[in-house]
Amino acid sequence: MKFFSGFSLKNEEHFFQEFIKESDFTVCGFSYGAIKAYRYAKECISQGKRVDTLQLFSPAFFQTQGDKFKRLQMLSYSKERKKYIEQFIDACFSPYAKEELEFQKTTKEELEELLNFQWSFDELKFLIDNGVTVEVYLGGCDAIIDVDSAKDFFVKVATVSYIKDANHFLQL
Repeated sequence: MKFFSGFSLKNEEHFFQEFIKESDFTVCGFSYGAIKAYRYAKECISQGKRVDTLQLFSPAFFQTQGDKFKRLQMLSYSKERKKYIEQFIDACFSPYAKEELEFQKTTKEELEELLNFQWSFDELKFLIDNGVTVEVYLGGCDAIIDVDSAKDFFVKVATVSYIKDANHFLQL
């Protein structure tokens, strides 16, 4: 199993242990890491490598947000990176108690990529047509992404597990 971490995080896969399929042919990603996992799975399939399952936990989904929202996020990050990350992590855990996390250095370019990434039906269909099962896990109380729009998008091409009272980390 290969796991890709969320924006500014590392080693947070324990939050998703109950959902992760332990297999050499499973690729997983959380939030921003879901984008990386998706790209990695596409690359593997394009190179003739085997991927059975792509698991996307609270995938970063901002394609319904306007330019004003994205500019404000970038400006806030640029002005006070540490404060931005603290507020971001607090929102990830909302409405539940914050837990200890490990962090890694992030860049403005990574945030820009996360905010502007566009999920593609055609590319997801490419994975599915090549034998990849795509699973998406969303928390109904997620304060980070547009959960309803993400659910409406992914349900057309993936198995979507909607956990009504869960936050961005899929905690209840």
